[in-house]
Amino acid sequence: MRVPIGWLAEYVDVPTGTTVDELDAAFVRLGLEVEAIHRPEEVTGPLVVGRVLEIEELSGFKKPIRYCQVDVGEGRPRGIICGATNFAVGDTVVVALPGAVLPGGFAISARTTYDRVSDGMICSVRELGIGDDHAGILVLAGGGQGSEAGPAPGTPAAPVVGLDDVVIELAVTPDRGYCLSMRGLAREMGTGLATAWRDPAASVPPPAAAAEPAWQVAVDDADRCDRFSMLALEGLDPTAPSPWWMRRRLQQAGVRSISLAVDVTNYVMLELGQPMHAFDRDAVKGPIVVRRARPGERVTTLDGADRALDPDDLLITDDSGPIGLAAVMGGASTEIGDSTSAVLLEAAHWEPTGVARTARRHRLPSEAAKRFERGVDPAMTVVALARAARLLEQYGGARVVGGPVDVDTRTGREPIGLDADRPARTAGVPYPTDEVVARLEAVGCTVTTAGARLSVVPPSWRPDLTDPADLVEEVVRLSGYDAVPSVLPTAPPGRGLTEEQRRRRAIGRALAEDGHVEAPSYPFVGMPVFDALDLPADDERRRVVLVRNPLSEEEPALRTTLLPGLLAALGRNVARGQRDLALFEHGSVFPGGLRRPAPVPGVDRRPDDATITALYEAVPAQPWHVAVALAGNREPRGWWGPGRPAGWADAVQAARRVAAAAGVELTVRAGERAPWHPGRCAELLVTDGAGGERVVGHAGELHPRVCAALDLPARTSVMELDVDALPAAAVPVGSRLSTFPPVHMDVALVVADDHPEAAVRAALAEGAEELLEELRLFDVYTGPPVPEGHRSLAYALTFRAPDRTLTGEEAAAAFTAAVEAAGRATGAVLRG
Repeated sequence: MRVPIGWLAEYVDVPTGTTVDELDAAFVRLGLEVEAIHRPEEVTGPLVVGRVLEIEELSGFKKPIRYCQVDVGEGRPRGIICGATNFAVGDTVVVALPGAVLPGGFAISARTTYDRVSDGMICSVRELGIGDDHAGILVLAGGGQGSEAGPAPGTPAAPVVGLDDVVIELAVTPDRGYCLSMRGLAREMGTGLATAWRDPAASVPPPAAAAEPAWQVAVDDADRCDRFSMLALEGLDPTAPSPWWMRRRLQQAGVRSISLAVDVTNYVMLELGQPMHAFDRDAVKGPIVVRRARPGERVTTLDGADRALDPDDLLITDDSGPIGLAAVMGGASTEIGDSTSAVLLEAAHWEPTGVARTARRHRLPSEAAKRFERGVDPAMTVVALARAARLLEQYGGARVVGGPVDVDTRTGREPIGLDADRPARTAGVPYPTDEVVARLEAVGCTVTTAGARLSVVPPSWRPDLTDPADLVEEVVRLSGYDAVPSVLPTAPPGRGLTEEQRRRRAIGRALAEDGHVEAPSYPFVGMPVFDALDLPADDERRRVVLVRNPLSEEEPALRTTLLPGLLAALGRNVARGQRDLALFEHGSVFPGGLRRPAPVPGVDRRPDDATITALYEAVPAQPWHVAVALAGNREPRGWWGPGRPAGWADAVQAARRVAAAAGVELTVRAGERAPWHPGRCAELLVTDGAGGERVVGHAGELHPRVCAALDLPARTSVMELDVDALPAAAVPVGSRLSTFPPVHMDVALVVADDHPEAAVRAALAEGAEELLEELRLFDVYTGPPVPEGHRSLAYALTFRAPDRTLTGEEAAAAFTAAVEAAGRATGAVLRG
């Protein structure tokens, strides 16, 4: 909501000397966020109001040129050259006299042009920096018979055209729709500044009563429209322009001027908060009926779009069918045109949630819908009609025909019970009962006191006040949030991070310390991403949980794997010129599958235990995963060498780092799972409590088809691991320090490729038994003389006894036993 301070000051007695910054602070104190402050461009020097006395048309030039005699209040007129033709003798205009400097540093001086001396300049809106219209001169008032008299010649023009009017732009929260009007903001600022304010609705006389309304109206759905009012006018001059002050205020509020009838409805909406619509009365066929859409109905709205209607859409119709999408946008068939002289004004009160559904269904976020879905004052419909009719009569010569139509089925609001001490108990600030009552009455509530119990009836313009907590918020807000003390709660002893939280943080730190960059993503995916990942049709990761109201229709599902978001981040960085990337993400995934349907509890009471249990049972599992994606070089190139590209082994090593940070040990073996390359995929296993092994993740290179589908570099490597599937870490026990010397021995074993290294390692450890202190793989070799289909694995073994110095025979026996165990388990033989 853009708020011109000059307009607001008409309804609020702003204390003398109040600065814009102080008004900004007052809005903030009232809970209204100030998004921006728009100050007009500076104009210096003499800028006055002038009246055109004579116009001489100059010929012989390539474009129309006029030499005008303009009264600027100096006793004699000034001669001014002007190329615009949209003004006439008698019009009131804005004149920049010599010495004035307009926005952009445009200095005005007397100069000879077109064989005449131009002693000033008649200004347009753009030249004054108050708009973008450069089609013609700004005419403040016409000189024709019956036109509104403009300011006297010589009057300083800056205040007249709003050159000193600052506009404050507010972000209005959904629960405070009444602040989308000058009426609502005047009440707020009057309260916030502790000064008098005037309700613009109070000064509007009601429309004249007549024996018969000029139009017949029926409302078929009173639940969605509890008040519908109309007023008919005729005799409107279709050529009558909107007055400058109205066009200026609409422009300041961000609303485009269209025509007098449309501008008046928009102006009244901004002033009183009641959206309206003007129909061309001659185009309306028969009585007006407010009803829901029927199957197959369509309507062409004012934006020219032909829209298929939903049975939930509420319509304004006549005998020809739909002529408006209620509360959202009017229909093109009854649009106000250039020749419209008979107008039918409509103002109604619509149920907010239905308006919100219609606006979102048709993607029509109109200014009217924005207000209706937040709640407007139902008492304003007839007042708004009277205000609009008066403006159309004053500036367009229209006259009211018949009496107003007012179909009103509203019921009174129920009182809300409130303990007088509840605001004090909530905020921790003493609020006496008198202050509580005064604050609520300032909001517009009717308060009845019965001892320590208050009965509060909210005003019609505050539909957001429905519960005692809402009233408490109003008391605290108007008394000042800054009066609420900031007291940090005392942390109870013995609490800290849970084991699960410590594990997750340790994993993130370990990956970051290893050179990976965290790249969190949204947990939403679209179904085509699973095709890009080449997942089989029966893969469990294709069974997703769909979000009922997704942020994007293209991504309506919750992720079942971290890879889509992580690989998308990798692809974006590659596309922007990054070469060497190591990204990671950890977060929840949401496996789909059959689940119990969730009940929909009411809002009138707390759900019972059975309903809460059913809600929790309907929530999908949310295991915590961690994933890594690698592309480019893992070790940078430099003078020391060409660098080393990242590969599947780096993805496996990242998994080992995760496991180490979690306090568990991984076993790695060859596996196969999309989207990894079948020959370059490792299964990640852990030992469960029963001594068996369980797969907790996979690591390796992506399949080339996946890299091509996602525009990723060839041989991109990824890892994904289920952190929640890792067993609890054992209590760490420090290793025993031995004072006895170790025995170091190396062995190179030739093993067939189909035997994983982990199996060889396990066999060596089992054969060496308790004398083996450390076992480390330090070399892998393929090629002659190693037979094809085999590889050489070189290990360093450290033997040590905790209570004595090992003899050579004991160390050799343990070494031989380890090699023999590896031979029995995997067929490994000593490399010659």
